[in-house]
This record gives sequence, C-alpha cells and structure tokens, in this order.
Amino acid sequence: MPSSDDDVPLAARKNKKAATRKQPLRVSPKKAATKNNKTQTKRKRVDSDSEFEIKSSSVKANSSKTNGTSKKAGPPQKKNKKRNNESDDDFVPNGIKVEKDIDGDVIMKDAKVKGVEKEESEDDIPLAKLTKRNSKASHGKTNGVTPKRTKSVAKDVGSKKKGKAIVKKEEEYEDSDDDEGYRWWEEENAENDGSVKWQTLGHNGVYFPPEYKPHGVKMKYKNKEIYLTPDAEEVATFYAAMLDTDYVKKEKFRANFFRDWLEVLASSNKNPKIETLEKCDFTPIYEYLQREKERKKSMSKEEKQLLKQEKLALEEKYGYCKLDGRREKVGNFRIEPPGLFRGRGDHPKSGSLKKRVLPEEVTINIGSDSPVPPPPPGHNWGNVVHDNTVTWLATWKENVNESVKYVFLAANSSLKGQSDLKKFEKARDLKKYVSRIRSEYKRDLKDKYMAIRQRATAMYLIDRFALRAGNEKNDAKEADTVGCCSLRCEHVTLEPPKAVIFDFLGKDSIRYYNKVEVDDQVFKNLRLFTRSPKEPKHPLFDRLNTSLLNKHLQTYMDGLTAKVFRTYNASYVFQKELDANTPIDGSIHDKILAYNRANRQVAVLCNHQRSVSKAHENQMGRIKDKIRALKYQKMRLKKTILTIDPKQKKKRPDLLQEESDLEEDWIIEYEKQLIEKERDKVRTKFEKDNEKLTADGKKPRPDKELDSLLKEVGEKAKQFAKERKSGKIEPKRGQTLEKLEASIVKLDERINAAKIAMVDKDENKETALSTSKINYIDPRISAAWCYKHKVPIDKIFNKSLREKFKWAMDVSPDWEF
Repeated sequence: MPSSDDDVPLAARKNKKAATRKQPLRVSPKKAATKNNKTQTKRKRVDSDSEFEIKSSSVKANSSKTNGTSKKAGPPQKKNKKRNNESDDDFVPNGIKVEKDIDGDVIMKDAKVKGVEKEESEDDIPLAKLTKRNSKASHGKTNGVTPKRTKSVAKDVGSKKKGKAIVKKEEEYEDSDDDEGYRWWEEENAENDGSVKWQTLGHNGVYFPPEYKPHGVKMKYKNKEIYLTPDAEEVATFYAAMLDTDYVKKEKFRANFFRDWLEVLASSNKNPKIETLEKCDFTPIYEYLQREKERKKSMSKEEKQLLKQEKLALEEKYGYCKLDGRREKVGNFRIEPPGLFRGRGDHPKSGSLKKRVLPEEVTINIGSDSPVPPPPPGHNWGNVVHDNTVTWLATWKENVNESVKYVFLAANSSLKGQSDLKKFEKARDLKKYVSRIRSEYKRDLKDKYMAIRQRATAMYLIDRFALRAGNEKNDAKEADTVGCCSLRCEHVTLEPPKAVIFDFLGKDSIRYYNKVEVDDQVFKNLRLFTRSPKEPKHPLFDRLNTSLLNKHLQTYMDGLTAKVFRTYNASYVFQKELDANTPIDGSIHDKILAYNRANRQVAVLCNHQRSVSKAHENQMGRIKDKIRALKYQKMRLKKTILTIDPKQKKKRPDLLQEESDLEEDWIIEYEKQLIEKERDKVRTKFEKDNEKLTADGKKPRPDKELDSLLKEVGEKAKQFAKERKSGKIEPKRGQTLEKLEASIVKLDERINAAKIAMVDKDENKETALSTSKINYIDPRISAAWCYKHKVPIDKIFNKSLREKFKWAMDVSPDWEF
C-alpha cells in the first residue's frame, strides 16, 4: 500500500518527484542480529584508538557463545517501560532540562511548567475571558517533578553537617588493559532503561582554577592612574581582555559589568570611587595582556613541553573515573573559572560577573565503597552523595542564571552512548505511530474545544516545521527566548490566503525567521488564536503548555515528547535526501557534497544558523588561488607535451586551449611568489644545516655557498621569463608523454575537488551543519551511507565523533532509519 503524504515532513516534500526507495521492513532483533553478524563477519571493524578492552569478568560472554564461537547479540531490544519524564538526551535528574552556555558546557535548569488539573475545564471558555483566567492559572500547581539530586548515605558520609564527609585516601585510577574496546551495545539491555546507571563509581573529584595573582598594572580613571585591590583588579582585567571584541560595544554588557564591578569596588575602602564607566581607561591592562600573549607564543620548546606535561598530569588525575570496574573518560572536569558572562544574542544578563566557585558549593557523587576525593586545602565539599540513578560526578549552581552545572562522563563513554542510542531508537520507533498521530491532530484542528484545537495546531507546527516545544520562564530577567508552546501573538504574522511569518528568538537567542505556507485550517486557527481581545504580548496558545502537550503525546507511545519529533524529522529528511541525491557513479568529492547538502536541509529545517564568518571571504580567496595554482601547473604540463611532440597540436586541440583565470599579469606575479618561496626555503635549510654542524662541533658552511644557491634560484626566474616569451617548456629528466598525461588527469581531479569544496563552503556560510549531524541525525544513517557508497568514514566523522558513535559504526550498508 503506498505511503501517505502524512508520513513526509513538509521540508522533504520538495523531493516528491524524485525516485523514492521502498522502505525496508522492520525485522525482529534476532533476525537483525543474524543479518548483522553475516555483514560484520565480512567487515570486521576494530577501533585501534579505543580506551578500553573487554573484561572477561564483566561481559556476559556465555549467553552469546555457541559451540565455542562468539556471536553478537544484534540490535538491543527496547523495553516498553520507561520512567516518566526521563530525558531522551541524557541521563539527568528528573525535572531538569539540558542547555549549553556560551562556552559549550552543559548546564541544567529546573524545568518548571504550569499545570492544569483538568484539561477539559477550559475547553469551552470564550477568549474574552483569557486575561482573567490566565492571572489565576499563573498561581497553579507545577507538574510535580522533583529532581533526584541526592541520595544520602549517613554511615558513609558521616555527620549530617554540611561538608563534613569522611575523606578517604585519594586513589589514582590506573589504566587497565582489560578495559580496551568495551562494546556495551552488544550486551543485553544495551540501552539501560532501568533507573540504576552504575554499581560502582570512583573518581578524583574536580579541578578548581588557580587563585588570581595580581599583575599590578594600573588602569586610569579620569586620565589618572588608580590603585585597585586584587579582587577589583581581577574583574577589571576580565573587562580589559574583551576590549577588542564586539561585546564591549553592547550597552547591556557594559551596564551589567559596571553594576557588578561597583559592588566589588565597594567591598574595600582601599578602592577609589568610580562613578562612570566612560571615564575608565582599561588600555594599560589590555596592553599588558597582549604582551603576555606574545610572551607565551615566544616560549621555548622546553617551557611549552613543561606546560604540556602539567596539563597531561591534570588530565591523568581528574580526566578518568572507574565505572563498574572499567576506566572511562570524564568530560569537562574543570570548574568554570570566574569571568564575565557573555551569553548569546541579546542576553539580558550579558556582562554580569561569574563569581569564583568554591568547594563548599560543589556536591560530589561517588560510589559508597569508593574513597571520597579530598577537597582543596582549607575547604570542605558542600555535600557528598552516593546516587547511582544519575550519571553526574559533580554539580554546583552558578550565580548569573542560577543554573545547575554538572560534570558528566565524556561523549565517548558507555553511559553517554547508551543515552544516544536510546534517543535515536525512540525517534525510530516513532515511525510506527506517526501516521496515526498526524491523522488525529489533523482531525482535531476542527475540534469544538479550544484547548484541543490549540494542541492540534501546536503539534502541526512542531511536526511540520521542527519547532522546539518551548518552556515557560521562571525569571523575568531571563533571555526572551520562546518555542512553539510559548509563542506570543507578536511572533506570528498572517498573510492571506495561508502564509505565516514566524519571527522570534529561539534557543540561545538565535533569531528564527521563516515564512511558510500552512494548511487552510491551520491558518484559520492561528487567525482565531490572535484575534481581539488578545494583544501582541498575550500567549498564542493560552490553553496549552509543554507539560500538557507531552502528557497527550505519551498516550500514543511510551516516553514520546515533542522533542522526539525533531529528532525523527531530522533523521527522516536526511535519509530521504541522501537516497534521492547521492550520485551513484560520482567521485568521493561529489558524494560528500551530496551528503553536506542533505545535512544542510536538516540544518535549515532545525534553524541551525550562524552568522557569516569574518574570514569567509579570505577563505574563499585562498581556495580560488589554489585552483589557479593547479591550473597553472596543468598549463605547464600541456606546454611540455607540445614541446616534446609538436604533432600533438593537430591530434589534441584541447592542449592548445588556455586555462581560464590565468591572465598574464597573474602568472608573472605568481612566478615571482614561487621564486621568493624558493629563496626562503634555501635560506631556512642553509641555517638549519649550519646549526646542526655547529652542534656537532664542525665548521659551518661559508656564506658564499648560500650566495651560490640563491644565484641558482635567480636563474629559475630568468627561465620563467624565457618560457613565457617562447611558449615552450623543456621536459624535466624522466618526463614522458605517458607520465605527463597521468599528471594532467590527477590535476583535473584536484581542480574538481577544490571547486566542489568552494561551492560547499559558500553554501554552508550561514548554516551550522555540525549541530544537526551530532545531535539530531541518527549516526547509523551516515555510517551505512559510507559503507554503501564506499566513502571513507573519516571523511564524515572525525576521530572524536567516531569514538562518540562507536556503537553506530557496526551497521550494515543497507541499514535505513
């Protein structure tokens, strides 16, 4: 039976005329395991960079062996049961939402949402009563989710007093050969749906940034040098370090910095009274910082090696933990240093002071049988817990946004891999329900109850345009970012007959602007939801929130939330774009271009934008110069062929064709550059040779030898001029017609590859491909595509991503989402 258009995301319908492929049947895990075993026998993939080897005592080998031969367990079977409100993106405490700060670090916030006890209670309320009902509802109950932050064990922690934990002797977690190549995805219950995430956990805590050392450089106020206490000088240095950025040009950034700096200044009578930021001159500190940068750049090899060793020592101490007897890598184990909060876009708290985090603010999570890592001297931990239902090792709350920060295991760890597999399997399972969900929300678009009609309209927008669900704000000072459920009337502009313009700040304060066409009934609903007495600041969906929407979605499928649609549509669109547009007989570069274009469609769907880099034009210019240089080499080869065999002029008229973009002036300038590079190369080699001779106690070569070598280079310049005049290029020793022809073919391939790279870079200048590739597209699609089309996997995933998605690398070439 042909599939309905309901199964196709709106962004993918433009490919409807393209040849479609038949959807593969979903096979049982046992059959899939048999099929995968046959394929994997042919293509055994062993990752030599893996951190661990399988421990014989930790792998259930007996359950997967038959007649002494190891047999893979196949794709993991999903459990039907799932804890309510459990995140699909990470194993995090219940009721906590994941975000990232400006530095890319994972942060968590309490995901509080408004709740309504009875959904039907507002279905028949006229819109005229909106304001009165909303004011009452704003004081309603939350969804009742309480984060599972701690599970105290009094006999291990000791006294109930804060931070008075029994500190055991510090333990170093040595590497073990038995941990190499732990393939957790081949075990039963690979997705780890249970609440217990680990049995034993040991680590060495977190690393705190070093204390501030005053530099003593005096800034100026009203053109006079002023003395600052170390605390005030530190904050002033934070600002001085950003003088060459666009942040200091933003009024909000400057105002927030000055407010917090004044508080630090007021903490000591030794600080001067400063009344206005405009009369402050931070240039002396900025110049000092620039000198320090140059000093670090000019450090000797020995000094750099010493710093490298110190860094490696820190990573060895804090960068690994023992999880269920295995040595696994920790993510970012460093406590964030103090500084100025930047934020993305027009964040209202941009420029605020991020204060230094103390050990008393940090909670450590560790196994009850493992030694508690000692805090820095003179300090105590804020708390020590032994909670094996969460995956974080340490947590604290930062002061600017009061968001909870966590230290998790690294992206390539088994726990993070289980979370990723679970997320993508959940999206893949949605395929079985999406047709029914779409048919029902289309029906509900005309429902007589307003709440149901709003819910159906929101589901339509989330599904068709990959809008984020959105959450309510707990603080009026938070960035004014919204999602679908928190849209206000001012964010939507209607243009008859059925065009809708969305214009709002999305996640990370990235502007979402999109003009789309919607179904007739959706347009009618949006016009109804925005009509008087509603005002621009009123919510578009006044009878809906994310909690109610997710509660409804879970009636279709366990664990289904609005964000699963985003992952599903991203992977679905990507699979279809690849199938439709990958050139079967194309080169590797042509196939990678098709891959990036499919990736771009997903990035556009998910609104993963970026501003054009300041270096973009220079980068494009360098690629153009590279193409010209390759054409120059090709031109010389063609002239060499005609010099060897002039008869080729009649046989090969293509050899007489001039290469495009190679004007006479450019050729002269390029040849001058070649000569100058050759001179620099000769000088550098001559100096290194003399340094080596001197180190060996031998007499260095005289300068007249260098002069002789440079003279030879000068002869090449004369040779270039002679060749340009005659149009003939004499062959080098060993050059034959066959070798020259082969060289031209290779140059053509390189020119084509460079042109494709230039097109790809230009098309991607305003799109961020990596976010969708890493977070929303099932990596098994990419791996299977590489195997099917014989594209090296390292052309798509770098080493760190291959480690992160190690569980996805063993798929067969015919695997599909």
